[in-house]
Amino acid sequence: MAADAFSIAIIGSTGAFGSRIAELLARDPNIDLVIAGRTLSSLDEQARALSKVMCRPVRRVVLDADGVDAGDIARLGARLVINASGPYQGSDYRLARAAIAARCHYVDLADARGFVTGFGALDAVARDAGVLAVSGASSVPGLSSAVVLQLRPSFATLDALDIAISPGNAFDPGVATVASVLGGVGQPLSMLRDGARRTVHGWQGLARRSFGEAGWRWLGYVDVPDLDLFPARDAGLKTVRFRAGLEVSLFHFGLWCASWLVRSGVVRSLAPLAPGLLAVKRALTWLGSDRGGMVIIMDGTGLDGRRKRATWLLVAKSGHGPFVPALASVALAKRLASGAEMRRGATACYGVVSLDNILAEAAGLDITCTTHEEALPS
Repeated sequence: MAADAFSIAIIGSTGAFGSRIAELLARDPNIDLVIAGRTLSSLDEQARALSKVMCRPVRRVVLDADGVDAGDIARLGARLVINASGPYQGSDYRLARAAIAARCHYVDLADARGFVTGFGALDAVARDAGVLAVSGASSVPGLSSAVVLQLRPSFATLDALDIAISPGNAFDPGVATVASVLGGVGQPLSMLRDGARRTVHGWQGLARRSFGEAGWRWLGYVDVPDLDLFPARDAGLKTVRFRAGLEVSLFHFGLWCASWLVRSGVVRSLAPLAPGLLAVKRALTWLGSDRGGMVIIMDGTGLDGRRKRATWLLVAKSGHGPFVPALASVALAKRLASGAEMRRGATACYGVVSLDNILAEAAGLDITCTTHEEALPS
């Protein structure tokens, strides 16, 4: 390890995405890792595996993200905390505040709409502490905003934005992530459509879309920060949609049917069913594949005054889909470690990391991205 190695603590390091972050950062000899979570046995196993990659011991700390304070963060001796503990729905900013108070940079993978859009409330204290705090350094809004900002200069005006994500059925998300997804099924959410705010419901709005080599998937509405962040930053947008889908149609239609029970008030929430439904999914992993994808469709007027559409497609194969939500946080962590990232304050991860920086972290993974542009009828 280099004498001046940049120390990063990953809280929730043994989870579905925290483990991928740790794996990617372990490849950098200029980074010193501290892994943290609630279960010592899992941390021990992870530390042994990472130590083999890094050729040095990896420190592990038992830590509960829900009860952490500034003293806990200071004792980690880290210069950056990556919060991969999730889920973020209904969470407060305890961990972020603790990191800032300890004068430590902070990054999380939150996709909870209110959590991410309200994160700017910490801006003043983060600036005073001289640190950068970023929320949502994940597929959304970290990667999604990077894609849109990369393609936006080819549009004179952008009218509609349609984003969709669908993981492969082989992905094992863990109980917390499943509970987070189920908690949004059938719940009302606000979405900009045709220039007006309209109420839709989670996992309704059925649509079917191609994800290239990952195949066709059914999709339904999901509540994410992008639904607020994009309209706030591009006044010309009249429609912003976000949908997600399960690879196995039987599972997807099961959630669609259940969404009506929640919407009608027969069932308050599906979140308590997470352990049982995850067990069923694990038993039926063979029904799907290890391929997932992300699609972003942008409609508007080109620089030549004609209507146009740009479609960006990411396809992850070989079970590498779960690395995608980790890429933005890893890219940002490396920018902080190298000194290239000098911004300070607290912000949502909207355009914080460039698309080139994010995709550079996918080197060696079975992840491909393509962009297709086409003219639309006037």
